[in-house]
Amino acid sequence: MSKPLASDVAMVLSAGLGKRMRPLTATRPKPLVPVAGKPLIDHCLDKLDEAGVARAVVNVHYLPDAMEAHLARRQSPRIAISDERGQLLETGGGMVKALPLIGRDPFFALNSDNIWLDGPRDVFQHLSNNWDAERMDALLLLVPHARAFNYRGKGDFHMDPMGRISRRRTGRVAPFIYSGIQIVSHRLLRDAPDGAFSTTRLWDRAIGEGRLYGISHLGLWYEVGEPQMIAPTEAALLND
Repeated sequence: MSKPLASDVAMVLSAGLGKRMRPLTATRPKPLVPVAGKPLIDHCLDKLDEAGVARAVVNVHYLPDAMEAHLARRQSPRIAISDERGQLLETGGGMVKALPLIGRDPFFALNSDNIWLDGPRDVFQHLSNNWDAERMDALLLLVPHARAFNYRGKGDFHMDPMGRISRRRTGRVAPFIYSGIQIVSHRLLRDAPDGAFSTTRLWDRAIGEGRLYGISHLGLWYEVGEPQMIAPTEAALLND
C-alpha cells in the first residue's frame, strides 16, 4: 500500500553554470536546453506535477532572467524563485538559502537536468513509501549501473541490506549511482556552513551518524550532462 507523499514541495536545483554542456549553454542556462521537445527543467517539473507535488522552489544564478521568464509561464506546480544572482551557492548552500521558501520538513530535492522513466510507481511515491524520519536525515534515489544510460563513471555509493549507504572507495567501483533525486530532512542542514558548499559535506556527516539511506530506482535513468548525450536520450524516450 502506498503512503501519502512525504512532502508537497520540492526544490529543483537549477543555478549551475552548465560548463559541461557548452556550447549549448553559451546563450541559455542548462535547465532550458531542450531534450525530446522540451527543456530539461520541464521534464522534472512535469514529473513533480504528475506525482502531486504542489510547489517547487527553483534557484537561479546563471542567466536568471531567462529562467524566470520561462518559469513564469507554468501553472503547476506553483513556482517560487530562490535568487542566487549575488553568489552561486552550490547544492548545499542553495538548499540552506531556500529553506524559508521551502517551509516543509522533509522536502524533495532534485537536479534540474534529470531525465528518468518511472518503474512500477513514480519516484516520488517510491521515495515516500520508504521514508522514515526517525532513522533518516536524507533518502537518496540510487540507480544500479544496468539501469543508467550515458553514464561513464565508477558509481557513487555502496548500500547495505538495511539501506544505509557509504561512499565509493578511491580507485574502486561502486554499484550505485546517485540519480540526483532525494528526500531531505531539515536535520541534514543543521549547523550548515555559511556561503557556498556542496551537499556532499552534509551527506558525509550523515553517513558517520548512520542516517544517510538509499533506495534503488526501479525504472531507467539517463545522464544528460554533455551535448553528445542528448541524441541517445531522445532516441530512448521516443522508443519508450
